[in-house]
Amino acid sequence: MNEAGSGREERLRRRLESRFAPSLLVIEDESHLHAGHAGAAGGHSHFRVTIVAEAFRGVPPIARHRLVYEAVDDLLKTDIHALAIKASPPP
Repeated sequence: MNEAGSGREERLRRRLESRFAPSLLVIEDESHLHAGHAGAAGGHSHFRVTIVAEAFRGVPPIARHRLVYEAVDDLLKTDIHALAIKASPPP
């Protein structure tokens, strides 16, 4: 991961941790899989997020995704081109 990607990942991590206080948060930078893609060419990153948080209990899957997108909305406009999400409550 390059330095710019590392900064983006850290901003994403801080945002999700402060918003959801997850018991599990895994962020994978998949930008290297999208080399040559229009979003990658613009310097924006592709991330895969697995997040487990009590905030998702009783919330339907599509609404969980919306909550995550809302939490990082400004990053999606500047730093992140694509975000794959797996969000769930703790078992």
